[in-house]
Amino acid sequence: MAEQTSPVKNKRGRKAGANAMPSSVQVLDRSLNLLSIIADNDGSSLSDLAERTGMAPSTVHRLLTSLANHGMLAHDQETGNWTIGVRSFEIGNAFLRYRKLGAISRPFLKQLMDECGETANIAIEDDGDVVFISQIESHAPMRAFFRPGRRGPIHASGIGKAILATWSDTDIGQVLSGKSLDHFTSHTLDTLPALLKDVQEIRARGWSIDDEEHTLGMRCIAAPLFNEYGEAIAGISISGPAVRLPRDKLSVFGPIVQRTADALTKAMGGKRPAEL
Repeated sequence: MAEQTSPVKNKRGRKAGANAMPSSVQVLDRSLNLLSIIADNDGSSLSDLAERTGMAPSTVHRLLTSLANHGMLAHDQETGNWTIGVRSFEIGNAFLRYRKLGAISRPFLKQLMDECGETANIAIEDDGDVVFISQIESHAPMRAFFRPGRRGPIHASGIGKAILATWSDTDIGQVLSGKSLDHFTSHTLDTLPALLKDVQEIRARGWSIDDEEHTLGMRCIAAPLFNEYGEAIAGISISGPAVRLPRDKLSVFGPIVQRTADALTKAMGGKRPAEL
């Protein structure tokens, strides 16, 4: 009599077999592989994708459907092919936009640094933070430095507040509702009412000030950059020691930063909301 074998169980007691669900990482890997194949071939059929990946058609179809639900793929009912979706285009376009921003902004940053004598920066907003993508450093021995890729708190950043000022108070509250407004210095606006009060002043003025709110002894002046829909996608700023940026200079440099931001917006094909 042949000896019977029982199914192998994992530590949680689940049966391991051919129908076991793949891990979330494996699902992601498979989905991205499908996305890549479809992009490289300008569309693919279900059977072709199953053959190329070695996955069962039912598994491929489940992954394709999930990607389509997120707008990453589209299904052509006439040909049966799966093609790249609008959301994939938007994501790719965002990469090109920010890559374009980094390249186009360099002469504007250089001009701004030369005109004001302080370090000039470009940063974008990402999930309630600001991320620095480019910088032209001042020639002064004491200067601000933000490494590309560095993240900063949106509420304690000149660029962050410049971007926030283009949003409605409701949107600001929603974005910051799940984030703690960390206290960095005695000048930090670490409550929503205090931040919104400053935002009102920024809207009226057109440019923002980080008045030693993140780092004592450092000030920043910033203005937003807009895309073709009048949406703030980034900001440009100058930053430096407070001793070289006293309050009487802020009103002089502020309009210069704003004019540079407007010129860069135009160079990117963007428009200020008032122009729409």
